[in-house]
Amino acid sequence: MRSALRRAVIAAGVATTATAVLATVSGGASAAPPEAAVDHGGVTVEIPGPEHGNVAGSGHTEVPAAGRNKPSGQLSSAEAAQDGELGKLVNTGRTKDRLDVVIIGDGYTAAQQAKFHADAKAKWAEVAAVEPYTTYRNLFNVWTVDAVSKQSGVTGDPEKGVVRNTALGSYFWCDDIERLLCIDQTKVDKYVAKAPDADLVIVLANSTKYGGAGYNQRSAKYGYEGISTASAGNEQSGQVAIHETGHSLGKLADEYFYPGYPGYEKYDGPEVDDVNVSVLTARKLAEQRTKWYRWLGETSPDGGKVGAYEGGGYYVKGLYRPTDSSMMRVLDKPFNLPGVEAMIAGFHRHANPVTPLTPTDATLRPGKTVKISVPRLTGKDGRQFTIRWYLDGKELRSLRGKTKVAVADLAGRLADGKTHKLGVAVEDRTPSVRDPKITAQLKSKVRWNVHR
Repeated sequence: MRSALRRAVIAAGVATTATAVLATVSGGASAAPPEAAVDHGGVTVEIPGPEHGNVAGSGHTEVPAAGRNKPSGQLSSAEAAQDGELGKLVNTGRTKDRLDVVIIGDGYTAAQQAKFHADAKAKWAEVAAVEPYTTYRNLFNVWTVDAVSKQSGVTGDPEKGVVRNTALGSYFWCDDIERLLCIDQTKVDKYVAKAPDADLVIVLANSTKYGGAGYNQRSAKYGYEGISTASAGNEQSGQVAIHETGHSLGKLADEYFYPGYPGYEKYDGPEVDDVNVSVLTARKLAEQRTKWYRWLGETSPDGGKVGAYEGGGYYVKGLYRPTDSSMMRVLDKPFNLPGVEAMIAGFHRHANPVTPLTPTDATLRPGKTVKISVPRLTGKDGRQFTIRWYLDGKELRSLRGKTKVAVADLAGRLADGKTHKLGVAVEDRTPSVRDPKITAQLKSKVRWNVHR
């Protein structure tokens, strides 16, 4: 039924908007992105909106997880030596403490891998220019994996009948939709395995043709939150990829709707789970103190005031969104305030803002110095993570903001023959988060044993 819905919407020429929450004809309500492993027999993907019109998406459809075309011919020894080579585009800290993005190219020959690296750099710069990525860019590592294709370009470009022999089997005209750019997920996973602990995967097709797709199911095997595909040489395709991260990292629902499609005129079911879609009006959100009520009346980065705008979660009426036109509805728009909050929560699910440079598995004595690393935030307001040190649970106020502490300086506080606990707490006190449940997740702690 999902495919039937998608086909009817496309056939009707309906322009809609964004990604990861799938409303079904039978169930009606939107739901959080699934946390199960991807079924390589078939997978639901989001369709990007039309090239002209700035809409972020136009529904979902189910496509084969395997690519349409199988690569033929063996790589030469020189090509094989280059294939799968891992590179570091951005390195801000150890993988354990960072949100690791893996970018893989398709349709790049061995001679074009330098072009792939340049394209990957440009696309990441586009992502990093959007808040809250800009402020939190130092929580990310970005890896590249070279996928060597026998032919340049991808299937379906420039025309439907064009077939290319590529490493990942990327192809336009997926499910007979020209702009839907699909991949062979098994082949993508082979390259993901070359990178350490992938959290998010971006596949760049060597093409200027507009297109992309959102594979927003979490991989149980490799742990990444989803795959976004995009044409490397098309500017609007990059915006599609950013929208897709709203689903995979922010767990945000699509804020667009299907005008004129039977069954989606009005939602009359129970409240939905998604943080940015609700059955409640602004007045009821405030009365019930739920969803994005803390942001009501505030000016949002995407324009206008946060309220409850009817239309969202694919329904024209009966469901409300926080703002008129955020990234989850319209391309080239910022995330709205509730969206920024959800994205920051997603960043912190994967990244840890404190890295102990001094091992935590040994008892430290005078003569040793405890050191930590804390990334810098790069927002316009100059705000940084707060750093507080504690000895046996009591804060050492004189050490606030320090990233290294000499154990000898604590000697006067250490009792003979007793092992003490020295701890540090690094907290993100961002005004962009107002939900106490999220705020509680924005603190990281490390402890050491110290002895006089």
